[in-house]
Amino acid sequence: MRSVFLDFATVSTGADLDPTNLLDALPGLELHDRTADAEVDARIAGAGIVLLNKVQMTRARIEANPALRLVALTATGTNNIDLEAARERGVAVCNIRDYCTASVVQHVFATLLSLTHHLREYDRALKAGAWEREAQFTMLHFPVRELAGRTLGIVGYGTLGGAVARVAEAFGMRVLVANRADAPPTEGRVPLATLLEQVDVLTLHCPITPATRHLIDAAALARMKRDAVLINTARGALVEPVALAAALRAGHLGGAAIDVLDGEPPAPGHPLLAPDLDRLIVTPHTAWAALEARQRSIDELAANVRDFRAGGRRGRVV
Repeated sequence: MRSVFLDFATVSTGADLDPTNLLDALPGLELHDRTADAEVDARIAGAGIVLLNKVQMTRARIEANPALRLVALTATGTNNIDLEAARERGVAVCNIRDYCTASVVQHVFATLLSLTHHLREYDRALKAGAWEREAQFTMLHFPVRELAGRTLGIVGYGTLGGAVARVAEAFGMRVLVANRADAPPTEGRVPLATLLEQVDVLTLHCPITPATRHLIDAAALARMKRDAVLINTARGALVEPVALAAALRAGHLGGAAIDVLDGEPPAPGHPLLAPDLDRLIVTPHTAWAALEARQRSIDELAANVRDFRAGGRRGRVV
């Protein structure tokens, strides 16, 4: 059965991962670092198994390929696959889960600590000679705060949210969890509006749904404390970017760390890439991307494929 991986470079530089498990599961696998949209149809023609991360697998592509039996992702999100079309055509779809939890948790606290300790600001000041001109042994130009005793709010309390909560508690933080916007009140959780007013740090770990798109907009940001920090490692469209940029410029937030944008790669002139947003850290969707997490994604993909070929349902969403 012919198999093809359309965007291998989204998980590997080509030399940093060991693809042995994947190649054992799919001898003869065609690896393409990238596949432009105009190239997809030709590359998947006649393939029984298609592996991908972010390439779009539309209804038209699924229906045009009667040999197709499996679409397997190196990601959890399946919004780039027409799942209904796959279901109708008897095409299996597999995703992977919980492969990058440690990496994302590290990223959340790396950016939070950088903002809290003003690491970038002190580094820039020192490189500009500020310490050499200082009259005492230390510089107190930027106020450093402890995490202990502060309140962290979590929106999205799945595997990632729970892991972030445990680390926050180890720092001595108080943790609040938001009630889902489309769910009845849940014991131990608080309405989002209440949570926003209390938190010193807000971290997002929920999916994009009609209820969560632009969940953090101008009104939500206005509820937050003036020195609160926002962290988004989930989905770019959870945060309204113009509103966030305006809040940062107005000094309404203590800072923000954004790993995901509403278009990736972003178009020129994206409001969160403006050079004057000093209290904003933007990273290019790398919170998940520790070497170990990326290797795990390939190994989990291989396990799903191997199980499918043996008649199993590991990782199946369709």
